Amino acid sequence: MRKPVFEKLFFLARPAAGKSEIIHYLENLPFQERMDRYHVGKMLTIDDFPMLWTWFEEDDLLEKMGYPRLHTDMQGYFKYPYLWDVLIQRIGLEYRKLVRDVDLTGTTIIVEFSRGKEHGGYTTAFQNMDPLLATHAGIVYVDVSWEESLRKNRKRFNPDKPDSILEHGLSDEKLKRLYFETDWHELTQNSKGFINIHDMKVPYVIFDNQEDLTSKINQEFVARLDNTMQQLWKLYDPL
Repeated sequence: MRKPVFEKLFFLARPAAGKSEIIHYLENLPFQERMDRYHVGKMLTIDDFPMLWTWFEEDDLLEKMGYPRLHTDMQGYFKYPYLWDVLIQRIGLEYRKLVRDVDLTGTTIIVEFSRGKEHGGYTTAFQNMDPLLATHAGIVYVDVSWEESLRKNRKRFNPDKPDSILEHGLSDEKLKRLYFETDWHELTQNSKGFINIHDMKVPYVIFDNQEDLTSKINQEFVARLDNTMQQLWKLYDPL
């Protein structure tokens, strides 16, 4: 039976690669156009950035109150590497609450996160992913080089809105330590359009954004997104 929309759609990439801009573009399309062109229905987004930013804010408050920081050190790094895995578990928990509380008919759940090798990469993230979340999912990997991630991270950062989805950023040092190396291409090098998550074949496509099309949102961007999403739908639809 043909599914009218993607049930779950992951947008993965290095920081500042353009995944949030693609999601923002989709959110602002007329509903019927989004359905017809991209098979994306009503959008509900689960992004781990607000979750981790809450930890930073809580730790700052605790420090001001004279108490120990719980999650991060003074430099803003996680105290414990397993906290990256907790975030993936939290994404799964948020999804299960949606399944419990919301009629998701015609809805596309958007999942957004970045992972670098330094904290386990996508390999560890997928191992910690809720199997229910991986069921009937598709992945868009927004591909940019480390240098392009660094350039865009510097460009987008607004110090007045460090908690903003579209305007947050990392220091150059932190970005290099956490995201200089990524395991995405190693993980998918022999996968032929599908990646195994909990013994499920999850289809994926790559949106090449080295030219920074997501900052332009022009005809070239639209054409590439159209082609990318059509490829993913062809892989996804037989599921």
